[in-house]
Amino acid sequence: MALNPSTRLDATHPAPRDTPGGASEGPRPPRPRGLLSSHVLRALAHRPPSGPLPLRAVALADPLGEDLQLALYLCYELHYRGFAGTDPGWEWDPELLRLRAAMERVFDDALRAGVAGGNDPARDLDALLLETPDADGVTHHLKRAGTWTQTREYFVHRSVYQLKEADPEAWVIPRLTAQVKASLVAVEFDEFGGGRGERVHARLFADLMRAAGLDPGYGRYLDAVPAVSLASVNLLSYFGLHRSLRGALLGTFATAEITSSPGSQRMVQALDRLGAPPACRHFYAEHIEADAVHEQVMRHDVIGGLLTAEPALAPDVVLGIQAAGLLQDRAAQHLLSAWREGRSSLRYPLIGVEPQRR
Repeated sequence: MALNPSTRLDATHPAPRDTPGGASEGPRPPRPRGLLSSHVLRALAHRPPSGPLPLRAVALADPLGEDLQLALYLCYELHYRGFAGTDPGWEWDPELLRLRAAMERVFDDALRAGVAGGNDPARDLDALLLETPDADGVTHHLKRAGTWTQTREYFVHRSVYQLKEADPEAWVIPRLTAQVKASLVAVEFDEFGGGRGERVHARLFADLMRAAGLDPGYGRYLDAVPAVSLASVNLLSYFGLHRSLRGALLGTFATAEITSSPGSQRMVQALDRLGAPPACRHFYAEHIEADAVHEQVMRHDVIGGLLTAEPALAPDVVLGIQAAGLLQDRAAQHLLSAWREGRSSLRYPLIGVEPQRR
């Protein structure tokens, strides 16, 4: 079921909140976007077990489209915080897992069909460091000419991952050994605030959302975020939940760390130009230095160590790098096309809020 394009979202709409003890009841379930997501949401509204789920419909769905990507996100979210009013037993319901596996197969097929593949991760990682003078990504646009409305939309797109930042990557920890595990945990320790709750990166992003006049509630904007942004989060969940794809997850993680520092630098420049609140700037400033260090650890200690111990995983690492790039490029094309045409990049527009001048 598509949302009414005229619907507008403001930051005062109520959303589930974390309790003082740190637990959360989970976000409200979103609205369906087609047959698959309708069936999943209908099932989650009751107690397990489920009735028949539309396995045959998976083959007819667009692997990267709104319906399948939302349905996949719903299934994965059961392994994170779940949804308000949803029975926790759904996390391991056999029928729902069978449907998820069918959706994963077509998602995987689409990813592999969209990338070149290979077995030289170093070459692909080196390519991420190269940037042409005429590069035209989302953060390049926001740095040069982005408006506050576009910047807030970008925050909303990013919120579906940033409010769970580093959680999907944590699934790979028990699948690693020795120095590879120790180095990965060192990166994760920084992502989770170095032992300080107020410095957890997901918490810093919630502070950014609040300062930008947006609702910082976990999953608050799921209805507004299109499939091109859900797909990148689903990629991490897919790789993270499958031990056989541990190499792909590390390739995706390394891609994020390598591209984060220069992208964060551009965001700081964009936010300075716009006179954005300090909390918005702080989130990205925190990532400039931290992720420059993480880049080296991920490349040399984590991926280098992994491939020394398990050289057969090289093609999987390449898959992770290239699949992340594929989905990032699709998302960037969507956002930039919408903004150049003078329309919202979200499924429905936000109500404008002026930045609090510093």
